[in-house]
Amino acid sequence: MCIVESPPRRPYLARGGGVERCGACRLPTESCICDHREEVKTHCQFWLLMHHNEFYKPTNTGRLIADSVADTRIFEWSRTEPPQELLDALNDPRYAPCIVFPAGDDYQNRMIDAPVEYSRIPVFIILDGTWRQARRMFRHSRYLQHLPVIEPRTQRLSRYSLRRSTVEHHLCTAEVAIALLEQFNEQRAAAHLERYFDLFNGEYFESRRKWDRSPE
Repeated sequence: MCIVESPPRRPYLARGGGVERCGACRLPTESCICDHREEVKTHCQFWLLMHHNEFYKPTNTGRLIADSVADTRIFEWSRTEPPQELLDALNDPRYAPCIVFPAGDDYQNRMIDAPVEYSRIPVFIILDGTWRQARRMFRHSRYLQHLPVIEPRTQRLSRYSLRRSTVEHHLCTAEVAIALLEQFNEQRAAAHLERYFDLFNGEYFESRRKWDRSPE
């Protein structure tokens, strides 16, 4: 796993902000799931382009991908000053990167059904943020405008209970990766990531119930 990030710009002050947490999985220390971490090798790679707000949110699921799928990379998104490591990776001839995003009429010419250059390593770039943030990242990052776009083909409905989207079919970051792994016949990795995601989801939900029962 490779993470290219800056320190959090402000502390996490939302619900559960005062809880002592594991520095890796971000769950409360008594609910740590790090003993279950294991990387599975795949023929593809995931690069997460993460909004800076997500770095300090313990509910972020992008890290679950990095913990579960070998060679996952995490970059901090910037509209005008992307990390040089990302620019170098995009220009590396070993990789065939594409952006994971829903289809749209104004970029229909960029849509693909599958990575077409099988001589290179397929890379799925996931924009990791809220739906509003992801749309901005997709529209306003000039250094991504030349890349093909792929939409996961799945009938999944989100089972992510820690944040609620206003649109039922919007999946969280980890669920998007699971759907893509299933779509491209990486069944072992998909099942492994889904088990880890379910464990994270369950432990975090149970810890929230404990906070709700705790006296003020």
